[in-house]
Amino acid sequence: MEELIVVDNKDNPIGTAEKMDVHRRGLLHRAFSIFVWRHADDPEILLQQRALEKYHSPGLWTNTCCGHPLVHESTQSAAERRLFEEMGFTQPLQEIGVFHYRALLENDLIENEIDHVFVGEYQSQPINPSSAEVAGYQWVKVSDLAKDIQTNPTKYTAWLEKAFQVFQERNR
Repeated sequence: MEELIVVDNKDNPIGTAEKMDVHRRGLLHRAFSIFVWRHADDPEILLQQRALEKYHSPGLWTNTCCGHPLVHESTQSAAERRLFEEMGFTQPLQEIGVFHYRALLENDLIENEIDHVFVGEYQSQPINPSSAEVAGYQWVKVSDLAKDIQTNPTKYTAWLEKAFQVFQERNR
């Protein structure tokens, strides 16, 4: 049973609750989103397609990795842990911003998160994603992703657009 950190609207911890209970009740909780990018003529972001077995948003495309810190785990440590667990590589990450979003999902679940956005520049490690977490991955030009989110929003997770806005603001 995974316990998540329940927070107030200023991201102060106010308790814990079981992961599925948090999402059934729509409790505000702490989360993170990671963008791994590589520099090219037009910078690219590593996107993942969520595994088809995920409890919500299966098969949708999203940022490189996302998750929730465990109780007594820093958000930074959690981001580094989950990057390895989901994508099979490690690298330095830097927090660049925070946003709040709330979204109604399938299966009567609710995401209500204070989401910390982390970035890291790809260091050419082998990518070895977990099949339990990731159905596929691809590098996408930042400029192409911005257009496609607007054109095909249902292809992406509920949080990607807001997390991507934080990424873009930081990298202008």
